[in-house]
Amino acid sequence: MQPHEFWQKLYAPETFDVQGVHETFFPATLDDGRQLQLPIRPLVDKQHALASLIVNQAAFDVVDALSDDLAAKLKVFEPDVIVGLPTLGLTLASEVARKLGHSRYVPLGTSRKFWYEEELSVPLSSITTPDQIKRLYIDPRMLPLLDGRRIALVDDVISSGTSIVAALNLLNARALKPVVIGAAMLQTQRWRAPLEQLGAEFAEMTRGCFTTPMLKHGDNGGWTIAG
Repeated sequence: MQPHEFWQKLYAPETFDVQGVHETFFPATLDDGRQLQLPIRPLVDKQHALASLIVNQAAFDVVDALSDDLAAKLKVFEPDVIVGLPTLGLTLASEVARKLGHSRYVPLGTSRKFWYEEELSVPLSSITTPDQIKRLYIDPRMLPLLDGRRIALVDDVISSGTSIVAALNLLNARALKPVVIGAAMLQTQRWRAPLEQLGAEFAEMTRGCFTTPMLKHGDNGGWTIAG
């Protein structure tokens, strides 16, 4: 596949063998069995790799399907407001809010506006930009939408857990706590430990459209599910 062809189509259940050897893509599987081709990104050691999702490059039909799925999973928690993480999580968060019948959502940001307050920010890094330490902000004008409300915290991918932990710390600075955490992709299980360090309930309240495993390089080439 060409790079621009990923994330553009959902395939029928069992189109691809999840347990087999994967050359260029891993077939993520939604709860209803439909599959999405995700490019494989080798890690620094070249022996392990992850499946990748860039949701704002996905076809509108794919974003629609993922937001439908996630909205249904979050609805049972009866959130009053969706809070989205930058940057890619904002695409998904806005769509999920619309599916839930909300008129708006609350985007967190990494660009400091002159009216922002430093005490309403925390350091932020992510697995895709490990060398860039930014700050995550809540616009103080959005606080009336959050105080005393049932919050759903939404990102596109939860991988190492660092972005979600930063968002939880930011909400906690205002004595806020989500009732549910959602993402399109839960990438491996590495995120669980950092969330559980903040509280076991955070890992338990996390929902995703699909989960992808760590991959390992096979002796005969290609990638297979590790462990």
